[in-house]
Amino acid sequence: MASELAIAIREALRDSANPALAPGQQAYMKSAMPFLGVRLPEVRRIARVEAKVTADPGELLALALELWNEASHREERYAALAVLGTRPLRGNLALLPMIDHMVRSGQWWDFTDDLAHRLAELHDAEPEETAQIVREWSTDKDVWMRRIAIISQLGRRDRVDRELLADLLHPNLSDREFFIRKAIGWSLREYARVDPDWVRAYVEAHDMSPLSRREALKHF
Repeated sequence: MASELAIAIREALRDSANPALAPGQQAYMKSAMPFLGVRLPEVRRIARVEAKVTADPGELLALALELWNEASHREERYAALAVLGTRPLRGNLALLPMIDHMVRSGQWWDFTDDLAHRLAELHDAEPEETAQIVREWSTDKDVWMRRIAIISQLGRRDRVDRELLADLLHPNLSDREFFIRKAIGWSLREYARVDPDWVRAYVEAHDMSPLSRREALKHF
């Protein structure tokens, strides 16, 4: 089933491709992997329509893994991400090894930031297990694993676990990597919409890069 669905998704992507868009997409994303020339909303629509054939979590995970591992164009990997966002997989702990694999093998912000949405859902569905794994990821040698840990609560608003957020930020505050500094500021800026006093106090109490500080206090 997974292979049949993967073939259908690949064919639909190619039918929707506009080759004139591909060079610009590849240049913008600084991607070694080429693009077909399919806009992201259409990629997601195709993947979700085709994936509706099955509601079995195992088959959907197999489909996502096949699309990801055998991708010749970046849109196939975007389709894999869209499959992981389908309803039967939301909040499923079986996503954690897949997220780990995709972040480590993808090594760029577009994949990492999309997968962070799956972690936000897992924080709601399985808070203890998810908190444990993102704490481990927050000190990982891989910059993208640290980034996804830091931004894993984006979109949770008043459901953000402040203690967990602080734990994820702490080992990364002195990191000079741009994508880490940006993630720190982003996570704090988003939580400031819910609890500005806590964010202001946190920023005042901790040394962090000017970029992180500026991003965190952007809407004050």
